[in-house]
Amino acid sequence: MSDTDREYKLADTRARFAVAVREGRAVTDVAWTPGRVLLSNRRLVLAGNDGRQTVPLSRVDGLGGRHDANQTIARVSNYVSFELDERVLLVAAADHEAFERDVYRALLDGSTPLVRHPAVVGGVVSDADWERARLGIGEDGLSAALESGAFVRFDLDDVSGLEATERTVADRKRPVLEVAHTDDDGTSVETHLGGDARQMRFVEAWLRKGTARSEANVELSSRDREVLMALYSGVSPFEIPAFLGTEVDDVEETFTRLVDLEIVELVRTRQEVSLNARGRNIASEAMNEQ
Repeated sequence: MSDTDREYKLADTRARFAVAVREGRAVTDVAWTPGRVLLSNRRLVLAGNDGRQTVPLSRVDGLGGRHDANQTIARVSNYVSFELDERVLLVAAADHEAFERDVYRALLDGSTPLVRHPAVVGGVVSDADWERARLGIGEDGLSAALESGAFVRFDLDDVSGLEATERTVADRKRPVLEVAHTDDDGTSVETHLGGDARQMRFVEAWLRKGTARSEANVELSSRDREVLMALYSGVSPFEIPAFLGTEVDDVEETFTRLVDLEIVELVRTRQEVSLNARGRNIASEAMNEQ
């Protein structure tokens, strides 16, 4: 029996839930109901003082953004928003991040879209073919095991761009996601995923968390930008002081600030750093402004 043939539990935790939209209209007097939420790969079960309701995951059309109908809802910083036909259900679990990840696991683990990898390498279109792949949600990203034996990992921190489009794949029009990310060896690549509309909506929603991190606004000094552009151009971290004509201590202070801003990653304790996806985006934009 395969995983898709059996039902298994993914989460069982304390939570609060509320209905934010009913019959297509926002609920103005919405309030949180405390209780317990159980999640399997097939259904969501909410149990509170008023009883128990079960939502088959097949009815979930999307995972939306915030629905702050009133101050009671707005005061809650994190919740998962389930779009169900003309109803929107909010669930604020005790451990939001773990529950949210389990929701995506329930919706996407084991699904089999078509994948083209790498579709683009260093800005050059490749001759890779579309092939079937099996998706999996990890601790902080998405993986795709291809029929050819290749394994593609989309760490959210390494997703720098995401575009939703439509293309002819396997002789018919399908929604396609074009994902710009870093491969395991650090190469900037683009991978394309194609599948049914509902499946691609969930994949896009999960990967958008990565682009949101990458695109977050940060305040950078002119020295920060100089260091980023030097790294982006291939200058070794150890050569940057001489390259910029500045003191080693000043550059190391800049490295420390950029690490704190999650723009570069510390490779060694003596301030060797490398750009991550967010840093590459910012450096590329800075160079385009020159």
